[in-house]
Amino acid sequence: MANGFLPVTREEMEARGIERPDFVYVIGDAYVDHPSFGHAIISRVLEAHGYSVCIISQPDWKDDKSIAVFGKPKLAFLVSSGNMDSMVNHYYVSGKRRPTDAYTPGGKAGKRPDHAAVVYGNLIRRTYRDVPIILGGIEASLRRMAHYDYWSDSFRRSILLDSQADLISYGMGEKSIVEIADALASGIAVKDITFVAGTVYKTKKPEEVYGGVTLPSYEEMKADKKKYAESFLIQHNNTDPINGNVLTEGYPGGVFVVQNPPQRPLSMQEMDDVYALPYMRTYHPSYESLGGVPAIREIKFSLISNRGCFGGCSFCALTFHQGRTVQVRSHDSILAEAKELIHDRDFKGYIHDVGGPTANFRAPSCQDQLVRGVCKNRQCLFPKPCPHLDVDHRDYLELLRKLRALPGVKKVFIRSGIRFDYLLADPDDTFFRELVQYHVSGQLKVAPEHICDAVLKRMGKPENAVYEKFRRKYAKLNEELGLKQYLVPYLMSSHPGSTLKEAVELAEYLRDLGYMPEQVQDFYPTPSTMSTVMYYTEIDPRDGKPVYVCKNPHEKAMQRALIQYRNPKNYDLVHEALVKAGREDLIGFGPKCLIRPRKEERGREEYRKMSEKGRHPDNRRMEGVRHPDSRRIEGGRPENRRKKTIRNVHPKKK
Repeated sequence: MANGFLPVTREEMEARGIERPDFVYVIGDAYVDHPSFGHAIISRVLEAHGYSVCIISQPDWKDDKSIAVFGKPKLAFLVSSGNMDSMVNHYYVSGKRRPTDAYTPGGKAGKRPDHAAVVYGNLIRRTYRDVPIILGGIEASLRRMAHYDYWSDSFRRSILLDSQADLISYGMGEKSIVEIADALASGIAVKDITFVAGTVYKTKKPEEVYGGVTLPSYEEMKADKKKYAESFLIQHNNTDPINGNVLTEGYPGGVFVVQNPPQRPLSMQEMDDVYALPYMRTYHPSYESLGGVPAIREIKFSLISNRGCFGGCSFCALTFHQGRTVQVRSHDSILAEAKELIHDRDFKGYIHDVGGPTANFRAPSCQDQLVRGVCKNRQCLFPKPCPHLDVDHRDYLELLRKLRALPGVKKVFIRSGIRFDYLLADPDDTFFRELVQYHVSGQLKVAPEHICDAVLKRMGKPENAVYEKFRRKYAKLNEELGLKQYLVPYLMSSHPGSTLKEAVELAEYLRDLGYMPEQVQDFYPTPSTMSTVMYYTEIDPRDGKPVYVCKNPHEKAMQRALIQYRNPKNYDLVHEALVKAGREDLIGFGPKCLIRPRKEERGREEYRKMSEKGRHPDNRRMEGVRHPDSRRIEGGRPENRRKKTIRNVHPKKK
């Protein structure tokens, strides 16, 4: 049983010889023992350090008994809503409920509650009043301090308070969870565990918090959005384990939420150790009869090579969750996992991806990061690549060559994001050429997001000229290699800073490109991103300047429709948008027009043109214009109608 699944029932627990588990892990996803799932990594790391863990997957939150499957754990309950924020998992940006859930057996929706970590925490607290509760995962990590919640359109407290938990282990959590476990096992009360990096705790004794920065209080931020923007910028500048400060946030009743700096990045050896743990690499067999877990399909034959990202996109939460320091696995570790994939009976010879948040990041952005931490006052790639940026694709290129050479491997694809500005900053084109030649499956997905520099600035993305340079070079390499492969640009509508004017400009760009994207992402305000703070406050925290924010659902629909202006279903929205933007010049028959006029408008337009030429609309011989009374009569005048009809009737031949 040492390499089997962790227990999900009391029978499986007893079969392992466990009388009472050290930890009971409550998760909002199905139990999938694969390193792409946070609960699998954390539970296997604890197991490797000698702790027993049992899993309660998707408990019935309406039944208190569902949390008591294994009884009271020796040390603590661990709680995670799943691989996604439960609200993102449940709802489209429009607020409409998603019909399926890829992280649930059979893809069935509705197996976890909204705000799952809060609901699970309160469910446990009702049943076990004095047991420690440790929150983790993306939902807890990004809601660890006061934050804006898009779905309720409200400013919410730290999830630590709303869930009645004792600690949050934020970020990836491998180091912090072991320190917490060791502290609890040594007899330290959970209220006294205030010293672990990568954790958030609560206290009523702020004077005992050593150093750090005091953020605006919850009440101040709730009353003044500008205060929240200021607070978020401080948090954004303190996400590094080396130079990050302790942050303290006050709440009514004398309660303070305290965030310690993040856990240290994992070394290459530590990353290798995490991914070498005895994962079963699939979902628990009890789900087979329910149709399995759909999410496994996307990652089953993919390889994680790195974590962390110094890209700095405003709408991305990676800075807050994984950090800006890139951490990587060794070639040997990745190759060993690839060989396991090859021996899987379902493997067809194709490795679907080799990457992470950004595939072509295989090292920290510069060596100074490892000594001084990431810069607080500048980004590595935005608005221009930093002069100190180390751009080198040789290690990634060598890894891909080794994977391509493995017996049984037909093709190695790269489907996670390629940062094209980083790629262009490399003076050596070898990786770019081999990317095009060997690692594209007909289409390369990239994320320019927009083409208007004013919007790109708010997004933290490079100027459009950079993408244009990349696009031309990609086309040239395909031509040289005799390949017909295409770019699929991901585009985003309604991001803060985008008005109808910028949305129309994006539509014009797509017209000139001759391309209509199949997928468009309407900006989705998720917790703890710079863009979400802009959406809520209508202020860019980085410069304190006001930002236009599209919040009206109808205008959001128009911006989205403009990107897909060729779709007949979008005609009315595109027409309305062009009129409102004062761009009726794009409604017509010319080569630059986006859409044609409506039928009733065409006649008026033709009459107007004829009038401009000095012809009266009653002239029934206007070229291409039929008078409503003409009734197909030559000459067209009503008084001639009878005469013409008689003249055109032929008598029967006798």
